[in-house]
Amino acid sequence: MNKQSKKYTVLILLITVLFVACKQKPQALGVKKTIEKAYYTCSMHPQVHEEHPGNCPICGMKLIKVELTGDQNIASDKITLTATQIQLAAIQTDTVREENTGDEKTLTGTVTVDDNKTGELSARIAGRIQQLFVRTVGEKIRIGQPVFTIYSDDLQEAEKEYLLAKQQQKTLHNPDVDYQQLISAAENKLLLWGLSPAQVRSLAASGKVAAATTVLSKVGGTVSDIAVHEGDYVTEGMPILKTQALNSLWVQAQLYANESGSYKENDHLSVAFPDIGGLVIQGKVGFVNPELSDASKVDLIRVSVPNPQGLIRPGMLAYISIAKTGNRSLAVPASAILTDGNGSKVWVKNTDGSFSAKMVTTGAGNQSYKTITSGLSKGDIVVTNGAYLLNSEAIFKNGGENMAGMKM
Repeated sequence: MNKQSKKYTVLILLITVLFVACKQKPQALGVKKTIEKAYYTCSMHPQVHEEHPGNCPICGMKLIKVELTGDQNIASDKITLTATQIQLAAIQTDTVREENTGDEKTLTGTVTVDDNKTGELSARIAGRIQQLFVRTVGEKIRIGQPVFTIYSDDLQEAEKEYLLAKQQQKTLHNPDVDYQQLISAAENKLLLWGLSPAQVRSLAASGKVAAATTVLSKVGGTVSDIAVHEGDYVTEGMPILKTQALNSLWVQAQLYANESGSYKENDHLSVAFPDIGGLVIQGKVGFVNPELSDASKVDLIRVSVPNPQGLIRPGMLAYISIAKTGNRSLAVPASAILTDGNGSKVWVKNTDGSFSAKMVTTGAGNQSYKTITSGLSKGDIVVTNGAYLLNSEAIFKNGGENMAGMKM
């Protein structure tokens, strides 16, 4: 074989090797791979993506961790979140249905505490406050948490009576005396005066009366007022502290007498909070005052709003919106619609718990609801709060091609 033939033979072998390698490369890429990523974002500003925990650079809120675990074969148009992520991101949903999309009336209201969920801890016996464990307004307390210690002669005598009845039961055997009844009466007195069942059992086990008794809280919530100081003498029934629940609040507004007929209890309204980036949530009318104010001749309306994350605070400004009588049409809450250069879209919750973006066509509407002319059906479940976070998640997952594969 001459040199020229050898060169051609070597060249053909090299081409064959390269061809086989190229054919095998896609098979290697087709192997199922697990993707494990995590980043930190803000529920109010989902465009924030940080690699480490901390606070949002925009609003200062604590960042939430979003973990992405799955394989590359998962559909690119679906976003799956864990129950914890959904709770931290405050994702809320609503069902597509017919709503009143006529003109709206907007009332200006103020956020207040829900008086039905306030609590008060009062002294059950006279004595002297030895030590306070709760000292700051705004502090959160729970039921069963130590609040203060009290020195009380009456309480000490009641404890001695209980221990004496227990001792007599063991040492005396008078058939004419019902020792168990004596013990039960003494125990009930201690429970009525503020001791817990565990404290009564501890007293029985030790057999000793303490110089001061620790009083545990019978209420839970956020402390709104503390009425005593260490060293104060208290009487039976005297207030010690007050609490309020901030996970559910009221929005109170005034309206004229001729407008009160447009509102009735259990109506669902949209409430916007300009101090929280225009956050819009659904509230429910809890009370419409049947009497007008003597001075101004206006009526009072009270709307209950959920506050699971504590973003809403008493004293904030709020706008209550309700549509006047008009045409009813298939609609979604306005907060569910995201609009950009590609059109309008909503995030839909699928039957498997994942979320998918769908393009929609909207019609006339108001501040609360927008008419849907195409893209959704009655009964579909759409995301009303947290849609921007899902949109940001889609961009993070698919890069700039987050519209790819979107359902029309």
